Amino acid sequence: MAIKFYTDEHIHPGIAKALRQSGIDILTAQQAGMLGIDDETQLQFSTSQSRVILTQDEDFLSLHWKMKHTGIAYAHRQTPMSRIIQGSTLIFETMTEEDMQNHVEFL
Repeated sequence: MAIKFYTDEHIHPGIAKALRQSGIDILTAQQAGMLGIDDETQLQFSTSQSRVILTQDEDFLSLHWKMKHTGIAYAHRQTPMSRIIQGSTLIFETMTEEDMQNHVEFL
């Protein structure tokens, strides 16, 4: 099954739009009514939805060690949008849900 993404509020809406236009299933925190929710709850939500969380919030890197999850795709805050889009697309095209289980992929 193809990887699906969930973005927290740190991801620019243009990234979600570009990925969606490429045929990638992506849900944003805004669409899910999850704006302002703490990081742990965000990660629990993405896992409950079988989605890899796409984030630029480094706090998720410490949560990686504390919680089981369906994957974290992390980009540093200064990462250009084009690189985040390319990296996310590469994850979608080359990795499986099993590959991303409890895994952090750095973009």
